[in-house]
Amino acid sequence: MELRQLRYFVILAEELHFGRAAQRHHIGQSALSQQLRLLERELGVRLLDRSTHHVKLTGCGKTFLAEARKILAQVDRAVALARSERERPTLRVGILDPSYDSMPLVLNEVQERFPDLKIHQVGASLPQQYQWLSDGRLDVGFGRAFLTPPEIASKVFRLDRLGVLVSADHRLAGMETVPVKMLADERVMLSDDDQTPEFNQLVIELCRSADVVPTPYHGSSDHVHGALLPVSRGRCVYCVPASGVPASPQVVWRRLVGPDAVYPWSVLWRTGDKSSHVRAVVECAMKLARERGWLRDGAGTERPQHVYAQVGI
Repeated sequence: MELRQLRYFVILAEELHFGRAAQRHHIGQSALSQQLRLLERELGVRLLDRSTHHVKLTGCGKTFLAEARKILAQVDRAVALARSERERPTLRVGILDPSYDSMPLVLNEVQERFPDLKIHQVGASLPQQYQWLSDGRLDVGFGRAFLTPPEIASKVFRLDRLGVLVSADHRLAGMETVPVKMLADERVMLSDDDQTPEFNQLVIELCRSADVVPTPYHGSSDHVHGALLPVSRGRCVYCVPASGVPASPQVVWRRLVGPDAVYPWSVLWRTGDKSSHVRAVVECAMKLARERGWLRDGAGTERPQHVYAQVGI
């Protein structure tokens, strides 16, 4: 059974005249009659009583007509939904780790501005974001603008205080802040350098600024939640910005000082891309930065755009 046969039958049932039904379908009467016979043969019932002077529905035809209309209406609805989905604007966004709250807060603002916009989040390392932005697979990205290629534009919108995640019973857990030099006696978990080279570099630069050579933990994690178990067991500590601190009673986060440091979140996009949705991401990020004081330092002073932190920016 073919959909066109159902459509032929429904129109014929409405017209009860082969000539008029054939005109509506833009086919010949003989072709219409042939398709109806094929349909009746497949069903094994007569749908129409027809003679030289009149055409009328049989009892089976009336029952089948009601169901055929439902089927065609559902098909038409499916087609309309598919086409609307195809035509619905899409924003493809690269994110480093869903644990951080910067990206969802910004994207929520964008969604409020464009309710019909379909936002597709893609987990991607910073090197991947650069590549996928360049070749058009992403529209925007988020992360530290580290060794940014010329075809990628960026704008810092948040200075995220850097701290250390330790187990709840760790010796550093009782301190309000942790001097960076105290990391000299800890095993520090880093991330896979292929995935987050910019963050690892930030941690290493921070330690060097305090004349510390960190002892790497033998494992690694690309996500904050992946570090929870070894940190909670006291096997290592893990440096993480404040916005990514997990809600777990087994670990605590303490800000690193001496020197202070921040992770600078930037919006990333293709240089020259002036689309309204990309522009909206940048505008919403800067709006939140103003409202939430994301570009202020520890003393509450907003820093100029060209000065972001003491270490590693």
